[in-house]
Amino acid sequence: MRKLLTAGFPGALFVVGLILLSTGLLTPSSALELASRTVPILLFVLAMTVVTELADSAGLFRFITARLARFGTRAAPGKPPLGRIAVLWLLVVGLATLSTVFLSLDTTAVLVTPVVVSLARHARINPLPFALTTVWLANTASLLLPVSNLTNLLAQRQLDVSPLGFAQLVWAPAVVGIVLPLVFLVLMFRRDLRGKYSAPDVPAVADKRLLVLSAITVALLLPALVSGVAVWIPASIAAVFLLVVFVVRERSALHWKMLPTQPLLLTMGLFLVVATLHDHGLGAALGRVSGTGEDFLSLLQLAGLGALSANGVNNLPAYLALEPAADSPVRLAALLVGVNLGPLVTPWASLATLLWHSRLKAMGLDVSWRGYALAGLALVVVLLPLSVLALWLAAGLPG
Repeated sequence: MRKLLTAGFPGALFVVGLILLSTGLLTPSSALELASRTVPILLFVLAMTVVTELADSAGLFRFITARLARFGTRAAPGKPPLGRIAVLWLLVVGLATLSTVFLSLDTTAVLVTPVVVSLARHARINPLPFALTTVWLANTASLLLPVSNLTNLLAQRQLDVSPLGFAQLVWAPAVVGIVLPLVFLVLMFRRDLRGKYSAPDVPAVADKRLLVLSAITVALLLPALVSGVAVWIPASIAAVFLLVVFVVRERSALHWKMLPTQPLLLTMGLFLVVATLHDHGLGAALGRVSGTGEDFLSLLQLAGLGALSANGVNNLPAYLALEPAADSPVRLAALLVGVNLGPLVTPWASLATLLWHSRLKAMGLDVSWRGYALAGLALVVVLLPLSVLALWLAAGLPG
């Protein structure tokens, strides 16, 4: 996947999508409907990435990670303070979960990833368990609220329910989506999570005013994202404000590489291609293999197809393709289980995973996609049926 993201494939796929539109294979009406639903989502991702990059340049993440690494540590006379790695990992779990549930999985990918990787490095421990915890929870903890996942925002529009009504529908599989990955992570990294670490010193701040302005911007942005206003609006305001601040105080930190160009081009290309296929019978074909009932096996069939489609293309176009087959609230929830909790195998399965990898690469941390896929597959095989079972039992459905 790394070669695809750096060899022009995302741009080529986007050009293919534009050709499909210009030749009429993708009808203008379908393109307009697609744009109305997805452009705000892509603007949100773009703005949040800019906010994160600039906050990182201001030293906000380094400051936060040093403070977190010193939380709960104890110092013997004449020795540096020590803390337990397991406690530090639990702090990361809480941070990633809360960020995903109340902000979104993409926010976790771009905001929390640099925090936890820097945290592990400052504590001089293996950053891999912390990085994998972030990306798994970014996906699997993203079911509870509409803002948690961009697919949820699309589904909320179909369900026409409040955030509370949405949570009442999906709370049971959402709990499974948080707890079960943690069990897998403990089993996988039990040796890395043992022992103690030396807490680092809090780093000096080069520009305190820049750090304070960045911190205030992020602090004000977080509640704005759950205020009910379309999330791209406060994110864009925050991005523009920080851009102006950096133009005045640290113009050298501004560069085009801070934009997630490749992941966004890939996602837009996938949107256009899938929308074209939908215009030419994809929805009908998927409807024949997605089941029709609300019994456990039918819900599992739809969730499994959602997970398979998400890992094959991407969870957002997979959701759009399968949405017509999810013709009841419970079936729509089962589809969300598949496209939210299932994209853990291929790197392109969710935009959050691509953004996560982009952040890791920028920080010089290499991740084996083969190991990532095998671990994710093992989790999905267990996670999907248990989450659907929780949904079915909580809904009290027959069969």
